[in-house]
Amino acid sequence: MDVTDNPGEGRYDVTLDGKLAGSTFYHDHNGIRSFTHTEINPAYEGHGLGSQLIRAALDDTRTRALAVLPFCPFVRAFIEKHPEYVDLVPEPQRARFQLADETSSG
Repeated sequence: MDVTDNPGEGRYDVTLDGKLAGSTFYHDHNGIRSFTHTEINPAYEGHGLGSQLIRAALDDTRTRALAVLPFCPFVRAFIEKHPEYVDLVPEPQRARFQLADETSSG
């Protein structure tokens, strides 16, 4: 499995044995990366490739010091299940995506 960023296409691709298995699409604007859609080829569904794709994309986004807006429901759900990524979403935007602020006490 390999995940690559294709900035000219505005997407990260996951390949398995050299075959495209899926992509997550984004666009960047003013230091924010908006994830808009994720697709996994039906032949590869249920193998965890989507989660691995999103993890790699978010990790790469973090290294680029970009904030994240998870418009894609799959990306939003991944962040919800993995609170270590909530900090990528700007604090004022977390309620918009129904993401708990991990630093708030209640």
